[in-house]
Amino acid sequence: MAEITPIPLKELTTLRVGGAPARMIDAESRDELIAVLRSVWATGEEWFVLGGGSNLFVGDDEFDGTVVRVRTAGIEQLPASPGRVRLRVQAGHNWDDLVAYTVAHGLSGIEAMSGIPGTVGAAPVQNVGAYGQEIISSLVEVELIDERGGDVSVVPAAELGLGFRTSVLKQHYGSVPERSAVILSVTLELLETGDEARPVAGAQLRQALGLAVGELATLQQIRDRVLEIRASKGMVLDDADPDTYSAGSFFQNVIVSAAIARTLPAECPRWPVHPDVDAVTVIPIEDYDGTLPMPSGASSDVKISAGWLIEHSGLRKGFRIPRSRAGLSTKHALALTNRGSANAAEIAELARFIQSRVHAEFGIPLQPEPVLVGVEL
Repeated sequence: MAEITPIPLKELTTLRVGGAPARMIDAESRDELIAVLRSVWATGEEWFVLGGGSNLFVGDDEFDGTVVRVRTAGIEQLPASPGRVRLRVQAGHNWDDLVAYTVAHGLSGIEAMSGIPGTVGAAPVQNVGAYGQEIISSLVEVELIDERGGDVSVVPAAELGLGFRTSVLKQHYGSVPERSAVILSVTLELLETGDEARPVAGAQLRQALGLAVGELATLQQIRDRVLEIRASKGMVLDDADPDTYSAGSFFQNVIVSAAIARTLPAECPRWPVHPDVDAVTVIPIEDYDGTLPMPSGASSDVKISAGWLIEHSGLRKGFRIPRSRAGLSTKHALALTNRGSANAAEIAELARFIQSRVHAEFGIPLQPEPVLVGVEL
């Protein structure tokens, strides 16, 4: 554990904006991380933890609190059922380094999530996913420390409220997380598939890879192709490419009712969000007459592409407000990028402009995806 001279957050976040914090502490091990957090929480001051800085939008002013940098790393193999391997990974471990490790060891389950920036500890908070794979499919449990009481516990994946890019640990814009806690380690269970070519499961992944049903690919081939696709969209960090100076997808895809979805143009990409078909209906015994109520028949909600809404509100890839150093990526309409020394105010101005255009055109509000610290939209 080491308190260091605070580093401006623009040097530590992928959006390359953010002032310096009042205090910064590095935690190099699990025990150090626990001790630091308990110490910081005891003061009652503002705080946040920083991993890869890839899903963070920080304001220009100094952060009047403590930033704890999670710099832990390590992969431990645990017992598992035949044909499967469990890995316990420290929270500060680089996510893509973990994916590379699993591919090299013939372990399947997260290979389609190659190239996602950030740390392993952030992955369950966001329920990261790509091309039909999500961490929820491989996640067994997390070890975390709760701000309230400073207790350390192991929490099964089922208790994390994992949904589309969310969990009970995530701080959504304008709200606080349901559970204020920091992940110390993550346990995943993966399939032992080796390095042989196998049929690729999942229509979304096959489509991305350009494979027919039943066509074979190795884990390494999948990883290589995913990295190639992400790079073509500016979604793999590259110091030479300003399109990668972003927080990834800045706005969440939108969940709307089927009725609202029907008002949108037919070409707008959409995916059904299926209702809970196993929902339990409870009828008090004194009211039961031997018949069951008919299902409500309510239509499922629909997920709408935020990128499509942005482009069809008249804001094309590469759009910039005049004289602003912030702009949409030239490759990916959902990414707000720092085109060169932009400050947080310029990024926020662009985000608000996009929100207003989409709302004016389609009547749909867009919600930011990154965690916002010291900045308002």
